[in-house]
Amino acid sequence: MSKVIVHPSTLQGTVSVPCSKSAAHRAILCAALAQGESILSPIAVSNDIHVTAQAAQALGANILEEQRTWRVTGGSTPQSPAEIDCGESGSTLRFLIPVCAALGMEATFTGHGRLPERPIGVYLDVLPAHGVSCHTEGGLPLSINGTLKQGEFILPGNISSQFITGLLLACPLLAGESTIRLSSPLESAAYVDMTLEAMRAFGVTVDPLDNGWRIPGGQRYRARPFSVEGDWSQAAFFLAAGALGGTLSIGGLKRESTQGDRAAESLFATFGAECAWKDETLCIKSNNLYGMEIDAAQIPDLVPILAATAALAKGRTRIYNAARLRIKESDRLAAMADGLNRLGAQVQETPDGLLIDGVESLHGGEVDGYNDHRVVMALSIAALRADGLVTISDAESIRKSYPAFFEDYNRLGGKADVINMG
Repeated sequence: MSKVIVHPSTLQGTVSVPCSKSAAHRAILCAALAQGESILSPIAVSNDIHVTAQAAQALGANILEEQRTWRVTGGSTPQSPAEIDCGESGSTLRFLIPVCAALGMEATFTGHGRLPERPIGVYLDVLPAHGVSCHTEGGLPLSINGTLKQGEFILPGNISSQFITGLLLACPLLAGESTIRLSSPLESAAYVDMTLEAMRAFGVTVDPLDNGWRIPGGQRYRARPFSVEGDWSQAAFFLAAGALGGTLSIGGLKRESTQGDRAAESLFATFGAECAWKDETLCIKSNNLYGMEIDAAQIPDLVPILAATAALAKGRTRIYNAARLRIKESDRLAAMADGLNRLGAQVQETPDGLLIDGVESLHGGEVDGYNDHRVVMALSIAALRADGLVTISDAESIRKSYPAFFEDYNRLGGKADVINMG
């Protein structure tokens, strides 16, 4: 158990965000599937990245960590049978299932928190028709055996792009050509773009189709040095801190990134904040903020911090196409509505989003972090504009993605006291 006590304050200065967790997941797995040594940097270790690294070793990779540089040597024989603990990482789970199947591994996948409850039915529908037996009593643990066979994979695009990424990573390893076709429009398309970008970097070819992709079989991932870009979803917390009263410079970001959360810059500018690039640093300064309409279909990870910002913007903000947030580490729509309302905001849930009427300031109080890293960080930013102390539970949940968040927060002038209660 842990909590953080946040004092009202203003963040000022310069911060470099950690590497993109999404990019790091993909780079580690591509390197693990390649013959020879790949050098990945910079890598910031979080709980999710740690479990992906462990899974990569089950694939036969050796990983040598040298501060923020990792040397990943792939090409050894995978473990089989293997037990793969995915922690609370949906990416690790959904990426690894078809990859292990492509390698002919017998594997059992486990997880913690809400991960055992999160959907995996897409794979239970498509993998058995391609030579893979799946054994589960609903959710995790899930056991697979058999070798994945090439062919046509038809799956929905509106559940999670992680299923598509898993199959994209796996299909080049199969003997013959495969196609992936979508039966519904693709949401979070930028995450698929990130996957294709990483695969190209490691020497694998994928051809786009009108409603999917063609993946030639018999390909090999090729080892290489790979630079892991900064995380736009983490940068969004500091963009919000700047928009809500500070002046911040954020480094480590790729200006022309394929990350969907790259949209954070334009979204905060639309709220009314002053955003500008100075060389390779994004600078943000507070200004009058106004509510707006936000379609969250392609940017689900930004919703908690956008909601926190909207709570302090003039007028109404409507966030929609965000129903998938109800099956994340928490029900993020309910969690953010509950936390912000307890601090004096005016937030209503809708089936697929939030209606937020901005207030001038928040008040102190105790709120639930719901063991969700993005909820805890978003509420910590909202607490900057409270008139008293805000206590948020489950502070240690930030280790899932950004263990140094409160260190950076305090270094910029914040006052957040993390208390571990055993």
